[in-house]
Amino acid sequence: MNYLIWLVDYGIIGVLVGLSVISIAIGIERLSYYRRVELSTYKHAKELEIDLTKGLYVIATVGANAPYIGLLGTVLGIMLTFYTIGQEGMVDSRKIMVGLALALKATAVGLLVAIPSTAFYNYLLRKVKEKVALWELHFNR
Repeated sequence: MNYLIWLVDYGIIGVLVGLSVISIAIGIERLSYYRRVELSTYKHAKELEIDLTKGLYVIATVGANAPYIGLLGTVLGIMLTFYTIGQEGMVDSRKIMVGLALALKATAVGLLVAIPSTAFYNYLLRKVKEKVALWELHFNR
């Protein structure tokens, strides 16, 4: 049963790490795009805003849902730990603590993914607002 705890724990953490990589990749791509965007090519502010916000929903979704994915890993890990206790009867407290620690690690990783993703999303959204404001100041026709 221990292998199931490790599978749930590292499976959830693997998903969270994958989401983190996706979030960072989109964020880096957006920053690169913001540096090279030519404001004068846009005729309408909404057209500019649509181009600038592409993909930002993914970062926001990762930031909003990573804690829940981590919590799912914690719940599954604790359930499996209790199942193991029920199956084995008297259990070494060390086994219980290891199972619970692994389960709680999933929540910690979920938070470690969510907090930077949310901060990155807010930063990028601020950059979008700046670019749109600059367009309105200089190119509003």
